[in-house]
Amino acid sequence: MNASGYILLADDNPTDAELTIRALEIGGVKQQVVWVQDGEAALDFVFRRGVYGQRAPGNPRLMLLDLHMPKIDGLDVLTQIKDDPRTRATPIVIMSSSDQICDMERSYERYANGYIVKPVDFGEFTEHVSLLGRYWTTVNRTGP
Repeated sequence: MNASGYILLADDNPTDAELTIRALEIGGVKQQVVWVQDGEAALDFVFRRGVYGQRAPGNPRLMLLDLHMPKIDGLDVLTQIKDDPRTRATPIVIMSSSDQICDMERSYERYANGYIVKPVDFGEFTEHVSLLGRYWTTVNRTGP
């Protein structure tokens, strides 16, 4: 499968990742979700390095990125992807438990395409993730 059919989920919390994948399924999002657990693995996937060196070419259709991850934090991942002309058009939505204005501002300064605070309530979380997943994979146009 071409990478553009994927949603890349970068989150170090297995529970949050499982809930996100489930919420996308509930929302009817058909794209396969590739889950990585740290910023280094996210960059390796995007730039086709290391264990992802042989994956099919193409950028993910959408990246859901947690800010606070081991090895390389989400802001650094965001910066590296948006600084590279090969990957800068990849839509990246920050999904964080942080509702700090400074985290939101820093994310948008680095060209995040969206920022959502992970709600504690599963119903609300499912609604938010379903909506954003459907928008980026169905409503938003990326070209022919």
